[in-house]
Amino acid sequence: MKQKPTTRKEEIVGTAEMLFKKKGYSAVTMRDIAQAMGIKAASLYNHIQSKQQILSDIIIQIGEQFTEGMSEIVAAENTTSIQKLEQIIKLHVQITMDNPSKMATMNNDWMHLEEKLDYYLQLRRNYEQSFRQILQEGIDKGELIDVNIEIILFSILSTLRSLYLWIPKKEEIIKENLLGKLSQVLLTGVTL
Repeated sequence: MKQKPTTRKEEIVGTAEMLFKKKGYSAVTMRDIAQAMGIKAASLYNHIQSKQQILSDIIIQIGEQFTEGMSEIVAAENTTSIQKLEQIIKLHVQITMDNPSKMATMNNDWMHLEEKLDYYLQLRRNYEQSFRQILQEGIDKGELIDVNIEIILFSILSTLRSLYLWIPKKEEIIKENLLGKLSQVLLTGVTL
């Protein structure tokens, strides 16, 4: 269950992320955010420098969560590549279930980042490179079939990156059930 914002800035960011998810970053103004909160736009600037800062705060926070999670997964000793892939899937499910609006913003609006774009892209490249290394390790150890790593990466990440679209519509699916079944489908397929 999502925690209630504790500061005015968190409240502003939370309102903005909902609007960004609904309308997209480019279509939302500071006035829209203020109106949704029932305050004057000028008072937002007591807590936030700009709409760009809000976008940056949302995307960088989520990007860093993924990076930290991946670092822990990579560093885990005595873990097979399959177990690491299961942990990556769990990481995505957990972050998405806790932050569906932030995930929508990250996936749909990252290209609008200005001064933090290079940093975000580096986080993303590092994450994907760690993912590739896990896949290569699994192929080298005979734990995974020898298929082009880019195809595997695309297949799994496409599903994981779009979970924010699907999860809110499937609230009846219990998280533990989703974790197990999603891992099963993504890692072993649906054949008997």
